[in-house]
Amino acid sequence: MIRTNSELLSYVSQIQRLGKWGIVEEEFGPKNKIIEQDQRYSQVHLIKEGIAKCYISDDNGREFIQEFLGAGMEFGELEVFTGRLSICAVESITHLTVFSFSYADFRALVKTDARFNHLVMKALADKIRYKAPRHSYQHSHPIEDNVLRLQELFPDFTRVISKKDIANYIGITVRSLNRALKQLEGAGRLK
Repeated sequence: MIRTNSELLSYVSQIQRLGKWGIVEEEFGPKNKIIEQDQRYSQVHLIKEGIAKCYISDDNGREFIQEFLGAGMEFGELEVFTGRLSICAVESITHLTVFSFSYADFRALVKTDARFNHLVMKALADKIRYKAPRHSYQHSHPIEDNVLRLQELFPDFTRVISKKDIANYIGITVRSLNRALKQLEGAGRLK
């Protein structure tokens, strides 16, 4: 549920300590929008600590959460490669500490550092690989199964993530989520 990438985080931490690439640490409080959908930016971010949500808003303003991002997950990198506006918005859920790169430094690292390039390409491939099975599971299983799966992946999900965000992640209404939670609690299946 909350995606992480310890290998990329470890490597970027090493690069940042060298001080060569202008990678800076930034902090954001909870509910801080770091990237807006359909905007142009000039930085890539990699989460050092905390949790953020990456989502798309539809024409009616409804959010569809693509994924929850944890330590080692990058965002803003797609726009470096495509040169287009941001496809998603990213907002902090908890206090967030990130490493921020300028697009120029990110591009230079991809071109000159084979290890960094490999880790970034692997991270992009993992993002793609993760989405299809998750979406398939959510559409082919009842809400209760989705909730139990979230609990298995992240036991504290209801204490850290709002019900609205959980519902948007599963693709249901908050009312449907509350009904499922109540049924699971009544059956003793929810911890």
